[in-house]
Amino acid sequence: MLPAEDTIAVESPLTIVLDGEEFATIVCTPSDIVDMVTGFLASEGMIRFVDQIESLSLEEDRGFAHVKLRHLHQLSRQMVSKRFIGSCCGKSRQFYFHNDMRTAKTVTTKLSLTIPQCFHLMSELQAQSADFQLTGGLHNAALCTADELIVTRADIGRHNALDKIYGHILRARISVRNKALAFSGRVSSEVVLKASKIGVGILLSKSAPTDLALRLAHDLGITVVGFIRRDHLSVYTHPERIAECR
Repeated sequence: MLPAEDTIAVESPLTIVLDGEEFATIVCTPSDIVDMVTGFLASEGMIRFVDQIESLSLEEDRGFAHVKLRHLHQLSRQMVSKRFIGSCCGKSRQFYFHNDMRTAKTVTTKLSLTIPQCFHLMSELQAQSADFQLTGGLHNAALCTADELIVTRADIGRHNALDKIYGHILRARISVRNKALAFSGRVSSEVVLKASKIGVGILLSKSAPTDLALRLAHDLGITVVGFIRRDHLSVYTHPERIAECR
């Protein structure tokens, strides 16, 4: 048997230094780093708009991103990873971290998709996932209209791929009105929360959801469509946005 070369997914740590202090270390694919850092900070409640970042510089060889914010809210920083479990407005919504409670929002959208459009968008995501096809080790995410993908991002971490999408939306000032997310990975509660923070009301995935993800999606107004493969899909929440389910 002859030896063969294989393409391996790249994985490296990135430490975010926020206003001179280490804030978080993320293990990620070292691409679209500025997008990822921007999206991560927004997802963690450190920023809402890209203009709140005064400066962002990278030391790629050492694995550091140095960020200075115009106004750093110490309470937001202190509440990162602080656990919280509670309900909102009497609903079953459960948040495990304080900053999720502050930044997750109920999504309203007029976008609806047909089942053929769901299959088309997932097929397009897979067709544009060249790095996954080479390595088999990356997750992919895309911001979509009903008919096409607007931007795609890839990472070894499914959450990182979504943060890269979020960061690009903020930096390019893209409206998320009537947009959807297509996603390659499992739909966990954190994935639903990121969709909520981005402000997108339809989440498409080729994989499965978790029970907590679906409870959150129900309460946050997000349509989750999973197991989009070949000629099958499952609509779990808010089916009124899928035309054939009305």
